[in-house]
Amino acid sequence: MTKPGAGPADSGPMTEEDVSAVEALSALGQVTRLRIFRMLVSRAPEGLPAGVIADAVGCLQNTLSTHLAILSRAGLVKGVRDGRSILYSADLEGMRGLVGYLLTDCCNGRPEVCAPIFETLQGSCGCGPRPSDREKNDGCD
Repeated sequence: MTKPGAGPADSGPMTEEDVSAVEALSALGQVTRLRIFRMLVSRAPEGLPAGVIADAVGCLQNTLSTHLAILSRAGLVKGVRDGRSILYSADLEGMRGLVGYLLTDCCNGRPEVCAPIFETLQGSCGCGPRPSDREKNDGCD
């Protein structure tokens, strides 16, 4: 029998998913890398060359290279060769994996508690109506 409140956080040794999540969160735990990742997410699925990224975040090319390598190892950024340069883009599958990991077993089986999280996610990318837009339409889609 499990104690009340027991869940994935207290279920034994670290899993491969735990390790991946820690690596991704650690990579995002530095402000320049967080800015790089957010910029690439905002441009997804297209990529950006390293020079454009370096100029946008205000760092040197060699420093940017280190940041991109950390984000890449964490599964959050990927690079694709385009002629003589590399275009970097957000690895949306890696981001989906991290978000999914964080939300798995969310709210102890009470979907009404999680609903605001999913509404925010749905409306934040511009892919669908934002929660405030739905309210303006009086709930009619």
